[in-house]
Amino acid sequence: MRVGIVGGGQLGRMLALAGHQLGLVCTTLDPAEGSAASQVAPSIVGAYDDRPALASLAETSDVVTYEFENVPVEAARFLAAQVPVRPGPQALEAAQDRLNEKALFGELGIPTAPFAPVDDLASLEDAIERVGLPAVLKTRRLGYDGKGQFVLLDPVRAEDAWRAVGERPSILEAKVAFSREVSVLAARGLEGDVVAYPLVENRHREGILRLSLAPAPEATPALQARAEGFARAVLERLDYVGVIAIELFQVGEELLGNEIAPRVHNSGHWTIEGATTSQFEQHLRAVCGLPLGEATARGPSAMVNLIGALPDPADVLAVPGARLHRYGKAPRPGRKVGHVTITAPTREALEERLARLLPLIPEA
Repeated sequence: MRVGIVGGGQLGRMLALAGHQLGLVCTTLDPAEGSAASQVAPSIVGAYDDRPALASLAETSDVVTYEFENVPVEAARFLAAQVPVRPGPQALEAAQDRLNEKALFGELGIPTAPFAPVDDLASLEDAIERVGLPAVLKTRRLGYDGKGQFVLLDPVRAEDAWRAVGERPSILEAKVAFSREVSVLAARGLEGDVVAYPLVENRHREGILRLSLAPAPEATPALQARAEGFARAVLERLDYVGVIAIELFQVGEELLGNEIAPRVHNSGHWTIEGATTSQFEQHLRAVCGLPLGEATARGPSAMVNLIGALPDPADVLAVPGARLHRYGKAPRPGRKVGHVTITAPTREALEERLARLLPLIPEA
């Protein structure tokens, strides 16, 4: 079977690598020559709204998916008129706009932090009155890894915040005193069957995910069930096929919906070595109409992002249970250039191995 992937970054690369094991032929579409995915799979070079390039991808594919949520919805609709696109364009529409996300959460009874839409400076001032401070001003579209956000602590800085987000349509969201950030990844197949991975604890710095722990330490069965319920509700509402990630804030034993990622996700990289079925294989199984795999954790594991620079491979691989994944991308500050997955038989052993690994990770 032939799978087209819109996007040629590291997620497209890892999807293509998983596809090789399943005997699938993956082709990617990306604007960049020499993209990360093009090093492991055939690539079409073209913009995401380039109709001839999209048509070429459709011609070489039996099904099309995507590796990031900012694919133009019209491009997805154009492809869907020629070949099945999974997940469908409606998932992009829900995830590309933070206000749409919040509306979807509200419709499904998934609680969120207080928020208000912001279209100009006057509505920002009104939103501050409604939501209160501290709060985070976030652009409605195209924000990721902390971009397009401004933490607002004092109403006198409203104008600074509005300028900082480019004076674009945004939402003001109350800054939640959460105990931790977690995510749940789940997959839905063509027949509507759903499997979910264990909750993952995510630790960020400067808006970028640095470390994921799986399963999330001290996640109760009730918390897991609540997260799975949220994921199932979103998957069914969107008639979704493939892997989805839902980012959540944990406040005590409650969960608040934060964001939807309609794709494989950074916080799921641990599944390559740490789960019975990796998120990449799972996504391909789903979109190709194959049976879904088990999503159980093999044991405690962690994922450490490599941001801006790569460590010495020999040093990393000397740590028991460590696996190095390099994305074939030129290092530069703030860029995700790889990750390390580390597994262990017990939580205590995992902490010991992380203590050896983390000092080896450069920051740039």
